[in-house]
Amino acid sequence: MSTATDTFAAFLAVLADGLADADGKGPEHLPCHEADGAAIAARLHLSRFHLDRVVSSVAGEPPQRFRRRVLLERAAYRLVTTDHSILDVAVEAGYGSHEAFTRAFTRAYGRTPRDWRRAPGTIRIAAPSDVHFHPPGSLRLPARRLVTPMDLLTRMVEHHIWLTGEMIDRAARLSDSLLDEVIELDVDADRQTLRSLLSRLVGQMGMWNAALANREYDWSVEEHESIAGLRQRLADEGPTYLAHVREVCENGRLDDTFVDALCEPAEVFTYGGMVAHVLTFAAHRRTLVALALDHAGITDLGWGDPMRWVAEPVG
Repeated sequence: MSTATDTFAAFLAVLADGLADADGKGPEHLPCHEADGAAIAARLHLSRFHLDRVVSSVAGEPPQRFRRRVLLERAAYRLVTTDHSILDVAVEAGYGSHEAFTRAFTRAYGRTPRDWRRAPGTIRIAAPSDVHFHPPGSLRLPARRLVTPMDLLTRMVEHHIWLTGEMIDRAARLSDSLLDEVIELDVDADRQTLRSLLSRLVGQMGMWNAALANREYDWSVEEHESIAGLRQRLADEGPTYLAHVREVCENGRLDDTFVDALCEPAEVFTYGGMVAHVLTFAAHRRTLVALALDHAGITDLGWGDPMRWVAEPVG
């Protein structure tokens, strides 16, 4: 191998291969928790000394500490996305006992595995290299550049153009009668009303606020919610959600991940992806609300087009 960077890249490739499920793989495959320093060095046709020296110089931590940290990050993910016992997760992370795993996990995350499972946080453990476990079974390398608010807006426009083209392609398969047939579709499984759409618009922000705070979301509040209740919830949830978005944008954290423990099973999302999700589905619901209001004779909002809002100076 010609350079230290090449050696480090090969080291990461071996670790990433070991993070995947070993089922169906050949005898040359080593699960990550079984691949100690000597085994990894042998796979790379290097001495243990040379591997330790190169990885430490590039990553800022020796290979065994690097591997142990990645396995702890994967364990943190497994605790909230599977129903495996803590001992099973500990063994998968390379620990011989529940106690040893609990000590290491508590040092890394500031809480026991049991407490983490009830209220998880970010799975990343600070590291000089910024290489981390990436669910469900790989490694995430540092981004070549930070995702900025402008990047996010550009991505959403690119997605809009791509999705529109895909929809046109699929529409080309239909007959003229199907293309011209009047349709009635709802965004959710239940038939929508003006009241339920407004509740979901507020509730979508409330749901993500709850996910970011690691608390349950009370879906019952959306059952035939009063206008007064909607106003109060928006006054609470709107500023909280906006504060989350402003914070991640101002600190360049749109590409950071968080665990949404409200999902079954729990999932890992990026903040930028969450914002794009909210804006996409909210746009559809807002359009339906605007149409319903217009049908009821309330026309001052028009389509709720954001063009003028965005163009107006702040303050």
